[in-house]
Amino acid sequence: MLKGSYVALVTPFKNNDIDYTALENLIDFHLKNNTDGILFCGTTGESPSLAGDEKERLLRFGLKKINKQVHVMMGTGTNNLHHTISATIKAQEWGVDYALVITPYYNKPTQNGLYLHFKAVSANTDIPIVIYNVPGRTGVNINAETTLKLAHEFKNIVGIKEASGDLIQLSRIVKDAPAGFAVMSGEDALNYPILCCGGSGVISVTANIVPGKVHDLVELVAKEKYRKAKELHLELLELNQAMFIETNPIPVKESLHLMGMIERELRLPMCNLQDENLKKLEKVLIRYNLI
Repeated sequence: MLKGSYVALVTPFKNNDIDYTALENLIDFHLKNNTDGILFCGTTGESPSLAGDEKERLLRFGLKKINKQVHVMMGTGTNNLHHTISATIKAQEWGVDYALVITPYYNKPTQNGLYLHFKAVSANTDIPIVIYNVPGRTGVNINAETTLKLAHEFKNIVGIKEASGDLIQLSRIVKDAPAGFAVMSGEDALNYPILCCGGSGVISVTANIVPGKVHDLVELVAKEKYRKAKELHLELLELNQAMFIETNPIPVKESLHLMGMIERELRLPMCNLQDENLKKLEKVLIRYNLI
């Protein structure tokens, strides 16, 4: 079953190319800090700004470096079915463990349209598929009924990254999902309550900078050490909020830059943090002894 602490890894750039030296160091950082899985080409990895050949080079490098020490997930979803299937098949051929497939954005499909979309992706691939529900970005929410229908009907749809913020919806999925279907938190501020509701793990932005603490939070809940887990959740509260002081991944990449781990570089339309928010972020990172 998909579980544990996954990092939604940033893509480091240098002079508008992928910085593979920094990427190798980031991967080492996560391997040393008990991260259970690494997601490449997610939202935090600026996937809309990566060309197809860049994604392939990035994945092949990551897979070789990780060498099966932890699971690898890749974002393959788009709002175009043909492109999504093609990207998911490629991820499967490259040896990726899970494909993260976002709900189609901009199109604003109905629930039946969402069901048919994921049905088609499932029917044309064998790789384990994780639905990505983030209505704040896509403009569409895949509800519990549709998610459960997919989970029960298609064996290779194995989980959902839930970032709707709706704990009732999430709880219904946990309650009625088939055995082995994973519900992963996609919203750091709600990691603790989602885990306590039966979530099996997290796919985290904050884990980019404090992977050990995010891993510990997941493990504490899994061991039913709820009091210690709550203390860690509250400890991370301000840091989680700071990672979304502007659009992700702007703050987390700035944090990693201030920590000396990557260059200060994003691809348009992402741009550097505003000066006022930069000062706020620096204060938070200092309080957490990260810089």
